[in-house]
Amino acid sequence: MNPILRNCLSQAAALACGLSVMVAGAQTLSSPVAGAKPAAPAPGFDLPVGQGAGVHGANSPFPPLAARGDVVPWSVLTAVKTKNEKNRILPVFNLDQMALNQKTQRIQGFMMPLDPGEKQKHFLLSSVPLTCAFCLPGGPESMVEVKTKTPVKYSMEPVVVEGRFLVLNDDSYGLYYRITDATSVK
Repeated sequence: MNPILRNCLSQAAALACGLSVMVAGAQTLSSPVAGAKPAAPAPGFDLPVGQGAGVHGANSPFPPLAARGDVVPWSVLTAVKTKNEKNRILPVFNLDQMALNQKTQRIQGFMMPLDPGEKQKHFLLSSVPLTCAFCLPGGPESMVEVKTKTPVKYSMEPVVVEGRFLVLNDDSYGLYYRITDATSVK
């Protein structure tokens, strides 16, 4: 392939993902969590890596999540620490996070479907919108696995679900949080 064409296509793909390409004056991405900083760039790239609270691109067509008093704030969920143990990265939860465990909670976020279809019973909820099917919006601390009682209509707008919240110490998929028996809330 022509090197100029390949360069244009890779820049177009990066822009389609809502990411800043390494050019003069590239925009810094902001975080959905007040006071949080974007994750460190991957070696050789000026792009955020799949860890941390996630970043909400300045050019995103979706506004950041509106503050609500009836949901668990993402700032609580993303404040988790980690430890290395036997070649694995495991979460170390604080008291605020552990206080949520096994209790009915409400979570607000953006749907990331795990199966095709208009209605979803199993999906991820993210603190930031998914703007590219190939890009991670953040790390496991910025996502909650959701299993619902009844299917929820897929929406690109923020959704709120309520159900039994679980704090996961050593999930086989690397997730930190799950909500089960969830229902959609307005």
